[in-house]
Amino acid sequence: MRDIMRAWGKALAAQFHYKIFLLTALPFILSIVLWGVAMWWGLQYLVDTIQSYFVDHDGFQLAGRLLGMVGLIALKTVIVPLIAMWLLLPLMILTSLLCIGVFAMPAINRYVSRRDYPELEMREGGSLLGSLWRAFSSFVIFAVLWLVTLPLALIPVLSLVVQPLLWGWLTYRVMVYDALAEHADAEERELLTRQHRSALLAIGTIAGIFGAAPSLLWLGGVLSVVFLPVFAGLSIWLYLLVFVFTGLWFQYYCMEALRQLRGRKLEPA
Repeated sequence: MRDIMRAWGKALAAQFHYKIFLLTALPFILSIVLWGVAMWWGLQYLVDTIQSYFVDHDGFQLAGRLLGMVGLIALKTVIVPLIAMWLLLPLMILTSLLCIGVFAMPAINRYVSRRDYPELEMREGGSLLGSLWRAFSSFVIFAVLWLVTLPLALIPVLSLVVQPLLWGWLTYRVMVYDALAEHADAEERELLTRQHRSALLAIGTIAGIFGAAPSLLWLGGVLSVVFLPVFAGLSIWLYLLVFVFTGLWFQYYCMEALRQLRGRKLEPA
């Protein structure tokens, strides 16, 4: 716990450095352009498809009964755009995660290593292709679990448990690889992942709780379609801020764990 909190404090201090804050600029612009085009081209089609399915299969009656059971009957009138937004949410998360992995994590790695760990040898056990594959494969599993647990989102208590755990697993899987890609070799990365799995999952889960804020803001666009582009832009920016902070947190924790691992190897038997 002490190592987790120490890494958290260092990440929080680094988050407000202008170099780190600017890391969100390029991913933000790319994400806005991508999602602006995507929503202009396909959002109405997705909403119409869900609407047709609900009409053909008595979906509104079923949704009304389920929402009534949990006291959320008022959401019946926006159930179609709500489902559309919720289905798009994992793709928005993937977009933000890939942008951070490609553009931000290498810069975060350099910033942290030069500032606090200049003595650590760079063994380059990871690669850009490896990072992309780890992000994509983890996201596929995440998306399946997201869809399976989608009905639980209507139950506030379970939603507050399931969603952060899913986030925690995803960010832990992806960011540990990126945090150790330049300095650890493959053997060291696997060893550290096994030894610190609980702590790394805890960091990811706490970050998942922070990730609920942009999720709610994104889904809030359902209630005001006129301001949907604004909600989408703010959600993307908040996701990027959360991911950058999470990246810093993982980076500091993993670098310290790597330093201690190598230090133990050098100790005389």
